Amino acid sequence: MTAVQSSAEGRGELAVRTWRWLVRPSLLAVYVVAVVVLYVALTVDGLVRTPVRAEEVLTFGALLACGVVCIEVSRRLGMPAGVARDLLSAWWLPVALLLPPVYALLVPIPMQALLQFRVRRTLLYRRVLVASAFGLAGACASTIFHFVVPEPLDGAPLWVIDVYPGVPVAVGCAALFTVLNTALVAIAAHAANPESRWRDVLWTRESLLLDVVELCVGVVVAITSTLSLGLLLLALPPVVLLQRSLMHQQLQAAARTDAKTGLLNAAAWQREADTELGRAHRTHEPLALLLIDIDYFKRVNDTHGHLVGDQVLIGVAATLCSQLRDYDVVGRFGGEEFVVLLPGADTVEACRVAERLRGRVRRLTVPAEDGTVGVTISVGVSLLRTHGQDLIELLAAADLALYRAKESGRDRVCLPALDDPRAPGV
Repeated sequence: MTAVQSSAEGRGELAVRTWRWLVRPSLLAVYVVAVVVLYVALTVDGLVRTPVRAEEVLTFGALLACGVVCIEVSRRLGMPAGVARDLLSAWWLPVALLLPPVYALLVPIPMQALLQFRVRRTLLYRRVLVASAFGLAGACASTIFHFVVPEPLDGAPLWVIDVYPGVPVAVGCAALFTVLNTALVAIAAHAANPESRWRDVLWTRESLLLDVVELCVGVVVAITSTLSLGLLLLALPPVVLLQRSLMHQQLQAAARTDAKTGLLNAAAWQREADTELGRAHRTHEPLALLLIDIDYFKRVNDTHGHLVGDQVLIGVAATLCSQLRDYDVVGRFGGEEFVVLLPGADTVEACRVAERLRGRVRRLTVPAEDGTVGVTISVGVSLLRTHGQDLIELLAAADLALYRAKESGRDRVCLPALDDPRAPGV
């Protein structure tokens, strides 16, 4: 067999294994199908029951056009994988508040299709799930709003002029839209990665702030649209500017982040670690460094394929984050190596944390074609002043300790040997 044939067969086997892994029945697949089926059923029912009105179609078209402009701006600026947030809800929320619920169900379809084919392609089931979540959340908010408040397009905009109850109900329904949409997507995200923390897939402080901004902008655009559709020409430039600013911040964050695991990349981790190291020197506080390596990771890739290997990396990263403090500095150092800086940790505390991480990773399981995959980690520990004075010395000492853990049988935590002449500070 030639090398070319062997390579082609290997790729074919990997493709088959990947496909089987993707289509394997799972709780995630059942959930996604259920959400999409509910969304499609409600959309069809809404189309059948809702009469077509020219003024509603005009409002829908105007808001959709504004959303398209924002998407085209994103396309021209570029939207790499690290950018995940936009301000499109600023246009979807007014659709839910101003129009019958069927329009809230319809608006994600052209918007998500445009994002998929014009901005950034992603897995189709993810795009469909996101569209369904937006549609269901918008329809629910729209139904409640129109039940409480008179139809804003019929005659005078009573809900704007008579502030109570219109505007408070609009704000409440916008908040409901955000909560439902986030929950629907978060359930899928947690099912795909059970090791992740609910607070990470639901809200972080940054994502909560962005949701509040989207909510406020969406309500303002809805009020503007109610007064006059022509005023959307004044609302569009500020929203586009806000979106550009948001994308710029996300691009900066993406430049610091490892795309596969979401942890700090090596360069960003070193900058953060240098800052903590300087603080530890000034305050004379202890500090520890952990160098972590997944045992036999190449065997996982060779046996189960790189797709499963990637899931192992993601699972280990999530496990590390779930067991560390918010101010601990954790990053991916390359390949299957991770590095953690523990401010304020002495020898006892560092070894205790390292053992806890090792134990948690041992319980990690990742789905594979023929069952599940489990891994272990080896950890090397080094201490500021004991094993080095700067980051290079601490990394070198932790690397020696990691080598010692590997030589001793793996799946263990080790400190540098005091009699090792290669150890810094010895």
